[in-house]
Amino acid sequence: MKTIFQALAEIEKNQESAALATIVRSKGSTPRHGTSKMLVYEDGSILGTVGGGELERRVHAAALEAMQDGEARYLSYNMSDPSKGDPGICGGTVEVYVEPILPDPTLLLIGAGHVGKAVVHLAKWLGFRVLVVEDNPEFCTPEHIPGADEYHPLAMDAITEHVPINGQTYIVMATRGADLDAVALPELLQSKAAYIGVIGSKRRWLAATSLLQERGVDEAQLANVHSPIGLEIQAETPEEIAVSIMAEVLMIRHGGTGEKMSK
Repeated sequence: MKTIFQALAEIEKNQESAALATIVRSKGSTPRHGTSKMLVYEDGSILGTVGGGELERRVHAAALEAMQDGEARYLSYNMSDPSKGDPGICGGTVEVYVEPILPDPTLLLIGAGHVGKAVVHLAKWLGFRVLVVEDNPEFCTPEHIPGADEYHPLAMDAITEHVPINGQTYIVMATRGADLDAVALPELLQSKAAYIGVIGSKRRWLAATSLLQERGVDEAQLANVHSPIGLEIQAETPEEIAVSIMAEVLMIRHGGTGEKMSK
């Protein structure tokens, strides 16, 4: 049977999500004591235990929440009186630290044009893992668009079959036109991506939405797409547009507003 530390190494290697719950302090009679650990996977399965019963049920729920919002939790429980809401009657106290284990933030760039090159450069500088998808194999190379971690020459309707997308994935679509966007987006909108942005004018996005609605994509799904992509900074050059795009990505990632900073 694998250890929790072996499982953590696999999770990191595979860029998966989990949460690690550790008893950091216990006093008196408790089901488990200091340093006992439970690893909770994204599907809810577990490895290890922090004591079972109602205590473990509450820690498990907190671990799933931590994976969703990315925030650690410090939990404290009395184990004395269930009638008062305590998760046990052992008589002691337990403190548990729950830490989310999340994949690296990943920028998935679809389209390897001039703006795409600038986005790759800036995203890497900002600490993102960068994947490039392009339907023309000649353009999906380190020579054409240097700096990415992975290159995937794929048809627009085959992206989700070959590229893992999770809650730490930010998708930037910089394709050649609305027709390609309309082919790729139906599957991408079914993914767990944290952000999907589509480059182009409002007119281009209207053309794409018309095609997407013909393919059965509803308005609620389309409302999750950021298009035109980026924050309004009057960007013109590929490099300026990349700054606008990555500013919006960071705003979404960190829960910002995009407004001017207060004094």
